[in-house]
Amino acid sequence: MARRSLPLLRHLLARSTPRRIQTRSVTYMHRPGDGTPRAVTLIPGDGIGPLVTGAVEQVMAAMQAPVFFEKFEVHGNMKAMPQKVMDSIRRNKVCLKGGLVTPMGGGVSSLNVQLRKELDLYASLVNCINLPGLRTRHDNVDIVVIRENTEGEYSGLEHEVIPGVVESLKVITKFCSERIANYAFEYAYLNNRKKVTAVHKANIMKLADGLFLESCREVAKKYTGIKYNEIIVDNCCMQLVSKPEQFDVMVTPNLYGNLIANTAAGIAGGTGVMPGGNVGAEHAVFEQGASAGNVGNDKILEQKTANPVALLMSSAMMLRHLQFPAFADRLETAVEQVILEGKYRTKDLGGTSTTQEIVDAVIDALD
Repeated sequence: MARRSLPLLRHLLARSTPRRIQTRSVTYMHRPGDGTPRAVTLIPGDGIGPLVTGAVEQVMAAMQAPVFFEKFEVHGNMKAMPQKVMDSIRRNKVCLKGGLVTPMGGGVSSLNVQLRKELDLYASLVNCINLPGLRTRHDNVDIVVIRENTEGEYSGLEHEVIPGVVESLKVITKFCSERIANYAFEYAYLNNRKKVTAVHKANIMKLADGLFLESCREVAKKYTGIKYNEIIVDNCCMQLVSKPEQFDVMVTPNLYGNLIANTAAGIAGGTGVMPGGNVGAEHAVFEQGASAGNVGNDKILEQKTANPVALLMSSAMMLRHLQFPAFADRLETAVEQVILEGKYRTKDLGGTSTTQEIVDAVIDALD
């Protein structure tokens, strides 16, 4: 049974069985002042971004969650992230964002990559998990993909050597490889995960991916209670679509992580339901976990049928990051209940509901 479904199961059991003994989770003893509302930078973004971030705003208001948003209009075709937005994120330490379009070619760099590099958000985390009630080809999928976010093929070091010949550099450093490995093993340790798998192509890129593997192996020695193994990225893709339940935590260089996370998301129910975030030593940015489809298309936007589940679940991750665990549990449980009942689902999940209908159903399901 998937780990994150336990709050929902407790909720359903409480409703369906006689209650002889009142059950309550272990009390969270907060520090004085922990209930003070926290400011969060909000970037609605492009396409369906304003729809799904608007869904989060409605649910947060209904929960009376101790957060308030500083909202900024940002679009992917801008040359740089506005300074006032960066100042807000640095001040608040936490950001929630919708998708930002990355123009193809033309010399315009990705604002998503700019944001990760400028804030040193070196770890991307995507949780790909079966949600109760959502039928998929594979059961018992609960994969966490942890991706190095600042170097590799995303270094942006490209130039034209001569007309018709372009050189693009992949940069791998021991420093960045060690810190992403440390983050992956620390995550596994703190979340009672049993295995970390390093994804690589060291059989071909012997120096670059070899350095990544060497770093992972060194870190693995410090965590003797966690199983460590390695897999070549092409074999990994085949194993993912045939037997995904074998994977637990996966740690990857930058490009491989993007591909693996989107593949795993598709296996576990689609990109519309997978939460994720990016974190560094001082800042965190939460967004839809898998990048595929995060800005939608004109038809979805016109019909207002974008799936808000992924960003709602990412918001629960954000609440937990802000040390509001009870609010995070309430939100996750409400979303899982709506999925389990199956009455309200957007088209990507086989239904006909609008974004607003999903929002209303989640609000009604809140304890």
